[in-house]
Amino acid sequence: MTPQSDEDEVWRQIVASFNDTAEHDSADQPWPDSENVPAEPTRRVVKPSEELELDQDEPDRESDHEPDHNRDDDEDEGHFEPPPPPPLPKLDLPTKLAWVALFGGPAYLLVAAMASWQMEGWALFTAVAAFIGGFVALVVRMGDGPPNDSGWDDGAVL
Repeated sequence: MTPQSDEDEVWRQIVASFNDTAEHDSADQPWPDSENVPAEPTRRVVKPSEELELDQDEPDRESDHEPDHNRDDDEDEGHFEPPPPPPLPKLDLPTKLAWVALFGGPAYLLVAAMASWQMEGWALFTAVAAFIGGFVALVVRMGDGPPNDSGWDDGAVL
């Protein structure tokens, strides 16, 4: 038998056993049997729309006569409310002016073009210069350098 025919036979066996279920042998598991997850879920999560349908379909259920204390817990389960975000930092006047220039220049050009205003050369130049100046001012003010209190050797900074 050639090595190629051995490979072909192995592939045929793999394809033939593709839909077979795996055998669960507890000796092969690296965890104790008590930690195995059951195949079926132990409880069913009822959506509010399904809950109303169940109440209408089965009017004489026992739970109608007894208050269900677990119902509130189930509704809150899985619902995440993030904490409120921190307040935005206070901007100084040059940063505010840079943002206004960055968005104000193109906004003026867009409004003037949509309204078919006659644009003078100086207004066009001012709008473009405001955009470029605002962008440059924000980039320069980013402060991308090392912190002032870092000392002479930062070590491995990630």
